[in-house]
Amino acid sequence: MTYASLKFWVFLLPVLLLYRLVPLKHRWMVLLAGSMVFYALNVPAAALLVFLVQIALAFGCGKVLEGNRHRAALAVCIIVSALPLILVKLPHGQSWIVPLGLSFYTLQMIAYLVDVYRGKIRAADNPFRFALFMSWFPQIIQGPLPRYELLNEQLQEGHARQEEDVQRGIALIIWGLFLKLMIADKAAPLVNEVFDHYTQYSGVYYWTALILYSAQLYTDFLSCVRLSQGISLLFGIRLGENFRRPYASRSVKEFWQRWHISLGAWLRDYIYIPLGGSRRGRMRKYVSILTVFLISGFWHGSGLNFLCWGLLHAFCEILEDVLGEKRLSSAFLTYCAVLLGWLIFRAPGLRAGLSMLKGMFLDVHPAVLFDGSLLRLGIDGYDAVVLCFSLLMLYLAGRLYGDDPLEAILNLPVWKKDILLIGMIALIMVFGTYGYGFNAAGFIYGGF
Repeated sequence: MTYASLKFWVFLLPVLLLYRLVPLKHRWMVLLAGSMVFYALNVPAAALLVFLVQIALAFGCGKVLEGNRHRAALAVCIIVSALPLILVKLPHGQSWIVPLGLSFYTLQMIAYLVDVYRGKIRAADNPFRFALFMSWFPQIIQGPLPRYELLNEQLQEGHARQEEDVQRGIALIIWGLFLKLMIADKAAPLVNEVFDHYTQYSGVYYWTALILYSAQLYTDFLSCVRLSQGISLLFGIRLGENFRRPYASRSVKEFWQRWHISLGAWLRDYIYIPLGGSRRGRMRKYVSILTVFLISGFWHGSGLNFLCWGLLHAFCEILEDVLGEKRLSSAFLTYCAVLLGWLIFRAPGLRAGLSMLKGMFLDVHPAVLFDGSLLRLGIDGYDAVVLCFSLLMLYLAGRLYGDDPLEAILNLPVWKKDILLIGMIALIMVFGTYGYGFNAAGFIYGGF
């Protein structure tokens, strides 16, 4: 039941209605009940049990760590919280225990425990209220990664209906559905066909699939974030930002300041800075960068290709730092480096990725671009036109309105904004990938 499916909206409407009917002080109970029902509908009983046990353990660990300055206690609490994720990420991991959003809420738990240990926040007093913070259903699939002090109070206090929040939430939802149904799910068939059967294809196919994958991954992830933000706003709850036009970055370091912002902030605050960051000399700084990206690679997946993807980004950041002002600052070169990383990231394995990389340069047949064979890879001419048009809209929106095109749209006069949003709804209804027999594809980052 993804956020783009009809089943989800059938589930959401009663929760939203009940939230408005219940007195403010009890509304958090509606959110908790809705989150638990959502979770139970999406995972088997074993995964649900693991999730609930993790929440109970994290709550208990928080109470233990409050006022406790023993690092050993913190280490034990972190290991206990991260153990299910570690077991899943190891080779031949136990897939039956994978709860929904495991990678995301594990980092959320660790951040909470560390902040309690540091005295930054107080440990939660109510296990049910804490369970709501851990299970808030609009963001549990793939973030943004919330901080306890920023989200918990919003979830607990109850919110009266604010017209501005509702309008903004609806606009975010429409934009999210556009990104998902008009771009990400349109590109998916070709990307999946080439990467999953790479031995049957060669250079131009690889280039096409890789470029489309960079667009698919970005719009799929961004769409889920926009839907999460929009749905939360219907309840009066604001989630953090996670993207700022990452492909406009002029360095790999800047890319990570624009891509998956909440993960980058988590890695900075809970890995990079505790390791010493840039305070203990250049070599220590580079070791810290290397460690951060290796952990990021492991977090994304257990294969060697994920670790190599992390190493590639670490190498690029270190090289940029070594070159300093002498380095080339180029959005094109940065995009090429990121593309290379996505090839390793998406390939079925490291060997497959290296084979595809070789074919991209040594087995190129440009005639493929004109013989129509690309349109026989799960995407027909109609969908190809819709995909290209949608990508052009996304590009122009970024060029015209900067890092946050939606903010510029929301600041338009009411009649212009309404016409634009109604037009987007019409586009999605006419050209979007949905309808009878269609099962909305799961969000890509939901698998990490």
